[in-house]
Amino acid sequence: MIKDKTAIVGIGQTEFSKGLAGDEVELASEAILNALDDAGIDISEVDGLASYTQEATSEVVLSQNIGFGDISYFGQVGYGGGGGPGVIGHIAMAVATGQCKVGVAWRSRKRASGAARRPWSKGASIQESIAVNHTRPFGMIRPVDEIAMLTQRYMHEYGGTREHLCNIAMAVRKHANNNPDAMMREKLMSRDDYMNARWISKPLCLFDNCLETDGALAAVIVSADRAKDCPHTPAYIHAFGQGFHHQHQVMQNFFCADPLKGPAWVTARKLYEQSDIKAADIDVAQIYDAFTPLILLSLEGYGFCERGEAGSFTENGNLEVGGKLPVNTSGGGLSEAYVHGFNLITEGVKQLRGTSPNQVENAETCLVTAGEGVPTGAMILRK
Repeated sequence: MIKDKTAIVGIGQTEFSKGLAGDEVELASEAILNALDDAGIDISEVDGLASYTQEATSEVVLSQNIGFGDISYFGQVGYGGGGGPGVIGHIAMAVATGQCKVGVAWRSRKRASGAARRPWSKGASIQESIAVNHTRPFGMIRPVDEIAMLTQRYMHEYGGTREHLCNIAMAVRKHANNNPDAMMREKLMSRDDYMNARWISKPLCLFDNCLETDGALAAVIVSADRAKDCPHTPAYIHAFGQGFHHQHQVMQNFFCADPLKGPAWVTARKLYEQSDIKAADIDVAQIYDAFTPLILLSLEGYGFCERGEAGSFTENGNLEVGGKLPVNTSGGGLSEAYVHGFNLITEGVKQLRGTSPNQVENAETCLVTAGEGVPTGAMILRK
């Protein structure tokens, strides 16, 4: 086990915007240098690297641009939004087992500038799978269309409503409105704004969808012993898990016998097997939110409520600071920035440091999750 053997000691990011100057290599380099400066660690000490398979900046190019020393571990984690906690977990395992001493994980994107080809756009390759071949020809082309299908099923099975989705969108927007780094910092949203927004794929409207963002983030991971000597309060990596179930189809769980029991359930089982901290002990959660209904599915998958109860769990301000489970306290992918969930990681670290713009009082534990709908991962950070 890697329980509490490593910690995140440095975090860094670029500005979040549309049309940022520089390419993804420059953005990645800026975020990593900021994270190393935050950790008080020299670039020459970095000997481990982890990224997403969809990261355009290679380890070699990054090393040449920044000036790292010899690299003794490198690895990647797949499935885009499923990769966030995975890249941290892989570096944590490498540090805990002596493969490297100072690990860096990062994600860099220029999605808002149109530099990245959408996987469902004209000319892009189509993933070869039975599920995709059975849906793309009939108009289910975008991720939002696939998640809309699951949302319809959830509403049918459990009585979920657009009011519940609105509760999620409004909670994270409220957090973003108090976050100077958030793209939606100045954009207030009322319940009427949500209800009257244009459809993207029924029952999902504009505000059920994440942002398109240019930006990069990074984190520095070292051993628990070394973390004590770093400038900031360490965020110890208490537990980590990944998973998907035996019937899983990427983004198309509606082909499974139980469409509403997705990869989060497998991941949660492994995560809590390794953890002394359970769902009831979590003070704040950073839950992957490319679409609002993913939070409903994850609240149930990670054990914060029973099946079919996530809708009511969103009521009465429960997802806001001061509520039962504050969620995505930076604004998340819906209202801060969408960088494949890496900002959820850095926000979790800020909560444990006590430096979040939406600080949860006495926060000592934080769950961070990756995308529900793809092979996924999650981790528990503790103070």
